[in-house]
Amino acid sequence: MLLDRPLRGVVGLRTAKVLAAQLDLHTVRDLLHHYPRRYVQRGELTDLAHLTVGEHVTVQAEVREVRVRSLSRRPGHLLEVTVTDGRDELLLKFFNQRWRQRELRPGVRGLFAGKVEQFKHRRELNHPDYQLFDGDDPVETFAGALIPIYPATATCSTWVLARSVRVALDLLDSTADPLLDPLPADVRARHHLVDLAAALHAVHRPASTADAARGRARLKWDEAFVLQVALAQRRAAAQALPATPRPARPGGLLAAFDARLPFPLTAGQREVGDLVAADLAGSHPMHRLLQGEVGSGKTVVALRAMLTVVDAGGQAALLAPTEVLAQQHARSVRALLGPLAAAGELGGAPIATRVALLTGSQSASARKTALDEVASGAAGVVIGTHALLHEGVEFHDLGLVVVDEQHRFGVEQRDALRAKASRPPHVLVMTATPIPRTVAMTVYGDLETATLTELPPDRSPVRTHVVPGANAAWVERMWGRIRDEVQAGHQAYVVCPRIGGADDAGVDHAGAEEETGEDPRGGPGEGPGGGRGRRAPLAVLDVLPDLVAGPLAGLRVAALHGRLPTEEKDEVVRAFAAGDVDVLVATTVVEVGVDVANATVMAVLDADRYGVSQLHQLRGRVGRGTAPGWCLLHTETPEGSPGWERLAAVGATGDGFALARIDLEQRREGDVLGAAQSGRRSSVKLLSLLRDEELIRAAREGASALVARDPELADHPALAAALAAAVDEERAGFLEKA
Repeated sequence: MLLDRPLRGVVGLRTAKVLAAQLDLHTVRDLLHHYPRRYVQRGELTDLAHLTVGEHVTVQAEVREVRVRSLSRRPGHLLEVTVTDGRDELLLKFFNQRWRQRELRPGVRGLFAGKVEQFKHRRELNHPDYQLFDGDDPVETFAGALIPIYPATATCSTWVLARSVRVALDLLDSTADPLLDPLPADVRARHHLVDLAAALHAVHRPASTADAARGRARLKWDEAFVLQVALAQRRAAAQALPATPRPARPGGLLAAFDARLPFPLTAGQREVGDLVAADLAGSHPMHRLLQGEVGSGKTVVALRAMLTVVDAGGQAALLAPTEVLAQQHARSVRALLGPLAAAGELGGAPIATRVALLTGSQSASARKTALDEVASGAAGVVIGTHALLHEGVEFHDLGLVVVDEQHRFGVEQRDALRAKASRPPHVLVMTATPIPRTVAMTVYGDLETATLTELPPDRSPVRTHVVPGANAAWVERMWGRIRDEVQAGHQAYVVCPRIGGADDAGVDHAGAEEETGEDPRGGPGEGPGGGRGRRAPLAVLDVLPDLVAGPLAGLRVAALHGRLPTEEKDEVVRAFAAGDVDVLVATTVVEVGVDVANATVMAVLDADRYGVSQLHQLRGRVGRGTAPGWCLLHTETPEGSPGWERLAAVGATGDGFALARIDLEQRREGDVLGAAQSGRRSSVKLLSLLRDEELIRAAREGASALVARDPELADHPALAAALAAAVDEERAGFLEKA
């Protein structure tokens, strides 16, 4: 197939090596699906005022001035070329290349590519690559009035890509066999879409902006349809598996649990509970995603599902990513169940079960007791970390797997737990990070979704304020608010991005630990240290002594982070929950698994280091009781900067779904759909999950109908080839992990 031909036989070995090494492009398909980032009109100069220092750019500009001067500190010459868009200027510098002044003459226009630097308040490109438009283009790199500007690198310019694409398109035109189109003809006709060959020509060599738009519209459909076919196949495969039905039993554990609940279920909890109960009673495995606002009661919904399975004679396992969270779940479940969790004990209810906890740091005797209860079936509810996946953990009859904070687990880990069941178990995955509907339809398209949007009536509002670190008065008020809340009998959190210590200098833990407790999500576009010229993020071990000696002097302060031994972490959490600690200085280990209703204020230091959704999740740790909560977002980023605007968005609304849309816009679709997580480039380049919702919905409907007619795509070989190219084994694993 033409699209699968290696590039070395099309563009030449030397260029093919550059494309492979610099942009991971290996086949004609890869090259033709490397789309232009934007277009410039031939002769229309680029606005130079908005160039960002540090970015690799390609600009169309006109040479205004050329001068050569001798270097002052070493032999040689410096050629300085000033280019302009008619208003602003950009300086090009070439060391010991004065011969370039013969072609870089005033009045000449062209494309100039390089990394934007700044020297003495003036932006410049050092040794930029360029393509001049002095007379006719000698290699006909650009065929029309619109010039495509491709995502490029310092050693692989946009015109190298344009030449390569031109060769590939010419080959496409010269071949006798028509290009097989992966999008079925009926879909193209129904939605008035051009064929694949026309779309590729329109995107890479457009006659007009309307022509380019038509091509992009068609190629968006390719991305959406291929992805939805993959998910439809996964749904069909899941529906074909047999499962043991677990119908609700009147007068069982669930009924007794509902009767002893100290609060009424919300309407949303009842509605979602009915959906889950219907799934559990079916003869095929449930695959459902339960999402909801922080504090919306997902754990109660999950526990009711687990008790339904126990009533039906099975066991339910809850997989948590950290020991802190697993232990918190075990305490909460036992407290909610009371005598219903004390089978065989004095005071246990006649229909009681047992709750077993399995973690990696348990003593040998505690582990043996838990393993025996799990294997015998005495423990109907099993809660644990990755320790549940280990060899030697045998279930009597595993009927339901509940995965909490599902983004922290890989496909292999979930499969390992499911494999411990004699028949495919029902699966309920939970996330406290709200997900926009389009993301749920796309990334979680092989799961039925259920959403909890309302909060229990006794939840208090949380007021959120951004605290500028450069304003000493504001910072003092932040610490004063914490002292005021403690003096009123409440408790507080102080959250830092890093743990700190000698072996942690400069490492940003706005998410880095897994079993130790931190979250792999951080602020968008910020690596270790948060960017060039910024100080290292604040750390628990560094901040703690300053707080104890300064603004929090006299208060009972403790530290919590993932590097602490498990016993010490559990002891700190218990002390905080019991009210023996006033202020908990912690990393994001408190984001999940720490539920203290008396905590009313949280200060997040260097809050700009976190993503929007993670800040919303952290904020959910306060205001869980009857007293109002406070969330104070400390930052040293200047007002008006992207980091400040992100924090202002968190402060402006408590709607997690609105914030999730902001987070998605900042993280971009490629990250959401697996490019960052899997280490591979994303198959979604043009599709926008927020702007193309109707397209995604239509693609889902069409893909589902096609897979119902032709599950193996036997009658659609081109679609099968596109699917194999876009969703390889690694990407399929990511989709299931999602």
